[in-house]
Amino acid sequence: MSHDHDHETPRLTPEQTAAALAPPAGRNGGDLVVETLHGLGATTVFGLPGQHALGMFDALRRSDLTYIGLRVENNAGFAADAYGRVTGEVAPLLLSTGPGALTSLAALQEAAAASAPVLAISSQVPVAGLGGGRHGYLHELRDQQASFRDVVKSVHPVRTASQIPSAIAAAWESALTAPHGPVWVEIPQDVLLAETVLPVVTALDATPRELWPRPELTAVAAHLLSNAVRPVIIAGGGVVRADASGKLRALAEKLTAPVVTTFGGKGAFPWEHPLSLQSWLEDRHTTDYLEDADVLLVVGSGLGELSSNYGTFRPRGRIVQIEADPGKLESNYPALGIHADARNALSALLDAVSAREDADAAESVRTVLRKVRERIDSQDLKAEQQILSSVRDALPAGSPSFWDMTILAYWAWSAWPGPLHSGQGAGGLGYAFPAAIGAAAADSTTPVLAVSGDGGAMYSIAELATARQYGLPVTWLIVDDGGYGILREYMTDAFGETTATELSRPDFVALAESFGVPALRTTPETLREDLTKSLATPGPSVVVLPALLKMFAPTHL
Repeated sequence: MSHDHDHETPRLTPEQTAAALAPPAGRNGGDLVVETLHGLGATTVFGLPGQHALGMFDALRRSDLTYIGLRVENNAGFAADAYGRVTGEVAPLLLSTGPGALTSLAALQEAAAASAPVLAISSQVPVAGLGGGRHGYLHELRDQQASFRDVVKSVHPVRTASQIPSAIAAAWESALTAPHGPVWVEIPQDVLLAETVLPVVTALDATPRELWPRPELTAVAAHLLSNAVRPVIIAGGGVVRADASGKLRALAEKLTAPVVTTFGGKGAFPWEHPLSLQSWLEDRHTTDYLEDADVLLVVGSGLGELSSNYGTFRPRGRIVQIEADPGKLESNYPALGIHADARNALSALLDAVSAREDADAAESVRTVLRKVRERIDSQDLKAEQQILSSVRDALPAGSPSFWDMTILAYWAWSAWPGPLHSGQGAGGLGYAFPAAIGAAAADSTTPVLAVSGDGGAMYSIAELATARQYGLPVTWLIVDDGGYGILREYMTDAFGETTATELSRPDFVALAESFGVPALRTTPETLREDLTKSLATPGPSVVVLPALLKMFAPTHL
């Protein structure tokens, strides 16, 4: 069957044809990279130069792309991840061969777990060195792609200049096809440096495929939900990434179905809505409520370790699971699995379900939240709650926040009333501050908050230079408890004492000021006022809070 009629090749104007026949002199493979990114719609790129990648970086000089250079490749990856999360657009990440590329792996793992569309473009040894031989080139790996294949969505090797635009366009499309995710392109050093007579790359089409639910599955799901007695919805990160919170709310209201959001799905449903169970997934009262549902609609979540209260969740009703990543369908619980983008699937369900009334739903939600509150209040945790409240009050409406793996963030996963971004997908340290830099690069008109512990802060401290260099409005709250606080708790609980958790650390205020970044030391009592002032001050700033925080007691043990 012919599909020639589906796509017409754009015709060039006479001026465009003349330009194609006489491309400007002095261009190389790096120019093809940069021209392709521009043609696909990129405006900002992140990265860090290295000897093999200099052809790409030289070409940036001749382009309109904004370059944000970080000090460590892993941090550049975190910045690109955050840019992708807040804009929904592809974030190009330019890297060098070997050590430079490998240093980005932890950030690409986080981007994969969080479905952030990061387009990593790395150099490679010259073509003559490819094939696994041990030639002794600088940065040489026997099979560089192999290090990335298990982490990213797709790998796109380039071996000649003519392959560059198509490989990058294919990677771009892959990154934006649901579920979003990081992709990998590698180009040999000599291909990037070689002069090219190929015409300047103009606009390309890399429109991602839409992922629609199969109608027979929608029909069965709609029947189950319409006839349910106690339907409940779990909304995951897939709802946020698909920009489907409006559809989710409409469906929940039509079904009068309570909604709980996962830690990755925060912001998917209004926190104070009468049907909102908020995000207390690590609380047994919430787990009990979910187990009691006769139909549970899970949207954009794989019901992994955190979302299942560490595997203690034992549902008694039917599960309908909507998930763009087919590998997550029924990976933890039997379900009616619907492979679809959350927005498309929710839209189809909204049309297909019958409205149902439930006068008791809102009251049952209030009861669960009251029990959660009573459990928290029965523990000596007023200081932790007050600190989190002060941070919330200080952050302007519409300002994004980025959280490291630290005790205050673990509180925020459950108790923060709205959207947040954290490194909880892969769970590595050092995410918050470079991620906040990436978000500020996307929109420098709004202050951005980063929250780290002192242990995690040391992973990203070099990026104070980046924030200062670009004058980005990032305020970094460092909660200093003298070590790896959560590991201290885990080890004390498990072994009765700690090993390797206590840390010598710098004077963070003096260190920040040495970078030219204003900084201050605060207290729990003055935090709200100090953080408000720092967020209102143009450019980067640091607020250090010496505090020893505790977690609420777990309910899964």
